Amino acid sequence: MPKKMSITSLVRPIFENRYRKLERCEKEADEVQRQLLNKLLQRAQQTEWGHKYHYESIRNYEQYAREVPINTYDDLKGFIDRMRHGETNVLWPGHVKWYAKSSGTTNDKSKFIPISSDGLQDIHYAGGKDVVAYYLHNNPHSKLFDGRALILGGSHTPNYDVPQSLVGDLSAILIENINPLANLVRVPKKSIALLSDFETKRDLIAHYAMDKNVTNLSGVPSWMLSMLTHMLDITGKKFINELWPNLEVFFHGGVAFTPYRSTYEKMIPSEKMHYMETYNASEGFFGLQNDPSDHAMQLMVDYGIFYEFIPLEEVGKENPQVLPLWGVETQKNYAIVISSTCGLWRYQIGDTIEFTSVHPYKFNISGRTKSFINAFGEELIVDNAEKGLAQACAETGAEISEYTAAPIFMDVHAKCRHQWVIEFRKEPDSIDSFAQKLDEALQKINSDYEAKRAKNVTLQPLEIIVARPHLFDDWLKSKGKLGGQHKVPRLSNQRDIIDEILRLNN
Repeated sequence: MPKKMSITSLVRPIFENRYRKLERCEKEADEVQRQLLNKLLQRAQQTEWGHKYHYESIRNYEQYAREVPINTYDDLKGFIDRMRHGETNVLWPGHVKWYAKSSGTTNDKSKFIPISSDGLQDIHYAGGKDVVAYYLHNNPHSKLFDGRALILGGSHTPNYDVPQSLVGDLSAILIENINPLANLVRVPKKSIALLSDFETKRDLIAHYAMDKNVTNLSGVPSWMLSMLTHMLDITGKKFINELWPNLEVFFHGGVAFTPYRSTYEKMIPSEKMHYMETYNASEGFFGLQNDPSDHAMQLMVDYGIFYEFIPLEEVGKENPQVLPLWGVETQKNYAIVISSTCGLWRYQIGDTIEFTSVHPYKFNISGRTKSFINAFGEELIVDNAEKGLAQACAETGAEISEYTAAPIFMDVHAKCRHQWVIEFRKEPDSIDSFAQKLDEALQKINSDYEAKRAKNVTLQPLEIIVARPHLFDDWLKSKGKLGGQHKVPRLSNQRDIIDEILRLNN
């Protein structure tokens, strides 16, 4: 009997050709970025924004940086709202029909990020293809396409009364517009994938996918974990690879994987299981983990995105220092600024990264420009928190589902401290011991935190409040954000979020 042809082996040469091009891009990143900026400016010359800033006369990056201001969402909101109402040639040529809905600003509940047809193809789908290109190159025996991909996404809704125009999670936009051929290797079917009620969707996916040959998963770690836990509950299985013996990779992004890694490894105890991080936000696909032995991600420089970077200490200044890609250094935190084929011009996306290498350009996500605690000069960022929690979990055997933290500026005893609300998947034997381990780890990681904790003068030992089961899901549900790409804010310099969560905890 003839041996069945592997689909993966048939498509592998296509992805290998792209891999070789990616290798060239890594070596020529600076020139690729310069050429890309010129293309962006040429494409947008006849837009309202292009006329306003005289794109037809801009010849190089230095001139671009002088002529065009740094922008936040609030700066572009008026333009985007007009585009949502159907106006054309505003920030990008033509009519932009799709808008990715993401967490809001100080003034708005939500942001609506334009997703042009160009952006869909040369940013978001390009990133998805390159994830596969790197993965197949690194795993020559992969059977990725010989089974199904379980893709966990969000939902979308009509955009005002504009025909065929929709807003929703980026993941829903990608599922809605995906090449029909991809549906042959994807689960669940579109009608289930785009349901808005996460709990209903989770149950339907579980029953639909339990008997399929799933080889790969894609989604946000927290929501995928909820999905997989439900799979085990309804099937009575102990491990996920009992259900899907050919499962080989989880492509994950949206939140840091560190707090979830040990749980996934226990749930999927398979030597052939791989984990590959991606950095795909509403504003663009920025990076992916191209080396399994290195958690840092490769910056993707040949998509429809031109990058600039603001040193973290300059963020918020009236005239901050702004650097092109070829001006960055390693071991420094930068806020990301992008110009893209979605019509975002010198736009601050709100994330911060730290480069681990500049030849090639590789980085780790270090946090958000607004997600930190610096109430007493401690400058605690999300990256510190993730590493500290990982250390405390390793030393105590605990596992964490979700968490958030904020400062207590002064209690009735005139004491200041950090307060953490943590939902444990596996609670440590002693919360006090866990708190001490976390505190000690944070002091080793962050010298500013260590200085403020010295002799308990400025900062008292941190406080941990154990969250009841599903507390964070309930909080997200109360905000209409259960499922999709929504995530719990990790750190905040104010108490509004943590106080809402604590009220629900009681």
